[in-house]
Amino acid sequence: MTDAEWALIAGMIPPAKRGGNARTVDLREVVNGLLYVLGTGCQWRAIPKDLPPRSTLHGYFMRWEWDGTLERIHHALYVQCREQAGRETSPTAAIIDSQSVKGAEKGGPRSTHTATMAARRSRERSVTCWSTRSA
Repeated sequence: MTDAEWALIAGMIPPAKRGGNARTVDLREVVNGLLYVLGTGCQWRAIPKDLPPRSTLHGYFMRWEWDGTLERIHHALYVQCREQAGRETSPTAAIIDSQSVKGAEKGGPRSTHTATMAARRSRERSVTCWSTRSA
């Protein structure tokens, strides 16, 4: 993480909880570790040794995901990248495919899931009935 990126997001990280011990971990290294995991898709146990321990990273990941810190950090970095590329901060165009339109017409993801499950069940039933028929 560059110094400019860290300066942008350092204020978004919540302070340590009151009454507890002082933080001993470098939060910039925690953010570097989380960016490494999210960017490479590596498993938690495959985190390089020069980053904080996986239990520390996973704990901060879960806490920041729950309280919205990761969402705020992502949005701030996203806006900065778009500005550096000379684009508007929010996209002005979207791509919609026929699959998305069909799902929206039926009522969104919940009804699409139900329709998919019904199709799977009927296929499974027909296979089961066919395989149990006596000759």
